Amino acid sequence: MKKNYHLWTVLAALLLPAFVAAQTGGFGRNKPHYENFDFKVHESPHFELYSYIDNAEWLQDFLNDSEEWYRVHQRVLKDTIDFRNPMIIYANHPDFQQTNAINGAIGTGTGGVTEAFKNRVILPVAHTNQQTHHVLGHELVHAFQYDMIIRGDGTKLNDLSNLPLWMVEGLAEYLSIGAVDPFTAMWMRDAVLNDDIPTLKQLDSGKYFPYRYGQAFWAFVTGLKGDEIIAPYFRATAKHGIEKSTKLILGYDFEAFSQLWQDALRKTYEDNIGGATEDRNVGRELISAAEKNGGRINIAPEISPNGKYLIFLSERDLFNIDLFLADARSGKIIRKIRSNKVSSHIDELSYIENSGTWSPDSRQFAYTFVGKGKTGLAIADVRKGQATRTIFPEGVPAFTDPAWSPDGKSIVVSGLVDGYSDLFSIDLRSERVTRLTNDRFSESHPHWGTDGETIFYSTDRVGMKTKNRPHGALRFNLASLNVNTGASTDLDLFPGADNLNPVQARDGRLYFLSNRDGFRNIYRYDLASDSLEQVTDLITGVSGITHYAPAMSIDRANNRLVYTYFNQKGYRIYGALADRLDAKPVDKNAVDLTPATLPRLNKRATVVVDELLANMDKDEVLSADSIIEKPYESNFKLDYITGSSGVGVGSNPVFGTNAGLAGGVQAIFSDVLGNNQLFGSLAANGEISDFGGSVGWLNRKHRINYGASLGRTPYRSFGLLTPRLDSLQYGDDAFVEVGNSPYLIRRLYQDQASVFGQYAFSTKLRLEASASMSLFSDRVDQYNRYFDPVTGLQVTVTGNRPERREDLEGESFFLGTAGLALVGDDSRFGLTAPISGYRYRLGVDQYMGEFDFTSVTADYRHYLWFGKGALALRVMHQGRYGGNGNDLFPLYLGSPWYIRGLSGNDVLPALQAGGRDINELLGSKLLVANAEIRIPFTGPKQLALIKSKLLLTDLNFFVDGGAAFTTFDQFGGAEFTTDQNGEPLINPVTGQPYVARFGVKPIFTAGVSARVNVFGQLVVEPYLARPMVKGGAWSFGLNLLPGW
Repeated sequence: MKKNYHLWTVLAALLLPAFVAAQTGGFGRNKPHYENFDFKVHESPHFELYSYIDNAEWLQDFLNDSEEWYRVHQRVLKDTIDFRNPMIIYANHPDFQQTNAINGAIGTGTGGVTEAFKNRVILPVAHTNQQTHHVLGHELVHAFQYDMIIRGDGTKLNDLSNLPLWMVEGLAEYLSIGAVDPFTAMWMRDAVLNDDIPTLKQLDSGKYFPYRYGQAFWAFVTGLKGDEIIAPYFRATAKHGIEKSTKLILGYDFEAFSQLWQDALRKTYEDNIGGATEDRNVGRELISAAEKNGGRINIAPEISPNGKYLIFLSERDLFNIDLFLADARSGKIIRKIRSNKVSSHIDELSYIENSGTWSPDSRQFAYTFVGKGKTGLAIADVRKGQATRTIFPEGVPAFTDPAWSPDGKSIVVSGLVDGYSDLFSIDLRSERVTRLTNDRFSESHPHWGTDGETIFYSTDRVGMKTKNRPHGALRFNLASLNVNTGASTDLDLFPGADNLNPVQARDGRLYFLSNRDGFRNIYRYDLASDSLEQVTDLITGVSGITHYAPAMSIDRANNRLVYTYFNQKGYRIYGALADRLDAKPVDKNAVDLTPATLPRLNKRATVVVDELLANMDKDEVLSADSIIEKPYESNFKLDYITGSSGVGVGSNPVFGTNAGLAGGVQAIFSDVLGNNQLFGSLAANGEISDFGGSVGWLNRKHRINYGASLGRTPYRSFGLLTPRLDSLQYGDDAFVEVGNSPYLIRRLYQDQASVFGQYAFSTKLRLEASASMSLFSDRVDQYNRYFDPVTGLQVTVTGNRPERREDLEGESFFLGTAGLALVGDDSRFGLTAPISGYRYRLGVDQYMGEFDFTSVTADYRHYLWFGKGALALRVMHQGRYGGNGNDLFPLYLGSPWYIRGLSGNDVLPALQAGGRDINELLGSKLLVANAEIRIPFTGPKQLALIKSKLLLTDLNFFVDGGAAFTTFDQFGGAEFTTDQNGEPLINPVTGQPYVARFGVKPIFTAGVSARVNVFGQLVVEPYLARPMVKGGAWSFGLNLLPGW
């Protein structure tokens, strides 16, 4: 009896969690660690910088910048961080995406992260000095915000939830940019032009970009009450919420204040746009909104040199930013530029501040991507629509803005090396890299001139030399480089404005983007006559996702200009013949950013932030000898802790008075870089003997992640035995006949030691390995509860307890496991299940010791999105092989995870009516196939049939099928029970032979289901299914797992 108890309890403890993990947790993308970074620690008065960048000059400048930002934020926020704040800096964004300080995946659009528990600021060096400066300032605001609330007087960690996201991010933008910002002003003009000015409550909806609207909000607040209001208003909002704090600190009713905000935006920008109700577009719309031929985001347009084709970046297929080829005249989409042949190298496209480049013959297109922990260059054959070659230029781990030379032999890029961005040339035949510039200035947006010798580009050289930050930012001027002589020349145009994205037409005139009047428009410069013209006059502007993203290109066959137009919070692509654009002369010194000022109603309000930002870089805060370098030490600090506990005493008429414990605690510790993690847990549920716990260690520093764990897990069960007569002894010789109603408390203890590892080949493919050894020990306690057999009243045994404990003999045994799995995942999740891409898992697990068998899993899933829904396909095999694998409890094919419609109470009669048997669904091995049409039913507008913000559901039509077997002999058909003469024995009721062993007979069901995403925590799937057998009836069932 005990052996049977061991068998079922052990397998429930071991195989069931593995089964659930294989269904819900056996997949997922990876976060590969391609490089081992040798971090060192650099201490300044207020910071502890962790860096591996081998550039002492840059490190000193960065720490000097950090100390300046500390001074600015301390002055405004009235807070002092009383420890050296940790900062982790990565040399570039691909390196940053490998960080262990943040557990989740980091996309190409994340510029930096600040976490609350250790107050760590984690960011990469950006491609320009100004971007690094801004992101650093932005993230340090978050460090102060966390310190103010978590360690402040009268506030605590939970108070952070009272702060709206747009208020938090908006303050970080306002304190790092100020109140004069052409980019945010463009967003606000767009809101006014399209009559889409949100109330303050509407800012919580997620419809409005929190960075831009939040920055405008703080400019509005401080423009009314002065910058001194920032700290008290922010603290009060964390403590009381925004509605109450607005009344307490600002003196306004929240609704009235919201109306004032809307009125301020409208008045400010209606004055700027002169009462216009529509924009002054030029040219023809080629790529438009999502309901037509584009997506919401259509950016980085590159027209081919022959003027026939256009390639741009868009999310028109919903799931990714991809490259699309279109007709340059009509905008008709021709095809997607795919990366199938080299997809193993590509993790994602670089799209935030990037564009591609055409070959001079208009046959090939080069673009950048992230893969293998570096930036790579992919070259696609446009006619085939596929990338055929990738290049990882040696010594340039990160780069942007490729520009193909007119002779077709090389591509110039803006590369980021040791903290500085310079221009590099890549020879396409040898892949040899030549450095064209080498300085501390930022060089971006390279573009080849028509002469084949000149490269035009944007640079912050003038601002860096003069330490001039108009309105708090380093500005970009245009420059040219002669590749033969190496001589650079600055073009003195619009000083104090940002002049970006230069492109040269066939007639030699230079087109570029500038915000010289607070708007973002296209300008034309004639180098021969030194004359300057404005060729667009848009109310919103020409812009990519960020201010620094390239947004236009020109062909040299027809002088056709294509550009990205920002409107209605989206991006459209227009085309126009440059020679036909209406142009007006402009003085090259005409710069006035006043229209870029965010709404400020009170001219007497104190201005602190803008003055502080404008005066940064004026003084050196740090000297070289004030920075202390020391080696990195892996010291563990608490990241997270949670838990609950309790002690209870209870009484009932059957079991008397009992005391017990319940609760648990979990904690995570890590070093500053997150390379090493310690996990600990302790749990109790019952008595002292029911304590369990575990401790684990994970090392994530290397390409192979590995770890170990130790744990003790109690499995407790309860059982009643049959009441019987018994006797109790009182005194030396007196025995009294009593009734006994015994019960058992059984505990199986699993003491386990395990090791595990994982090797990620890429974000899509990994190899997993694990091994463990467990000691299972058994303890059985029988509790005898006595009662009077006549009256039924309890009989006291000891004290006032009507029971006596009896320890029964237990057993112990060992069980070992070793497993290996290859896992691929390039799927995209919809509302409740994957709807695009693929997944697969090939796994082998060997069980050793008390049980000896091999478990095999082969699972492949493919998802094809067809515009309004997805076709999902799965083929799977799970089985136990060898040893005593066939002696264990069988797998059931009718589980709704495998086949829906075979788990209800009506299954048995339905199968019998169709001449089938329930035993056909049992075996140690399963083959499963599924096909399902998944239609997003309610959810986001861009995905679902019915728009809903709260109810996320899928409607599914499915066919499930499979077969169960134990031995391969069953594929030969059923075997029957025979008599001594070898003749089949006949069942007198059914008239059919008795089956000794069933053959393999596939079974199928069909039906419909609806999956419901319950607040992102649970997926519930009610379904109706019908077995495809004679007489099969519809049955209702419920699944509580996400769709496969």
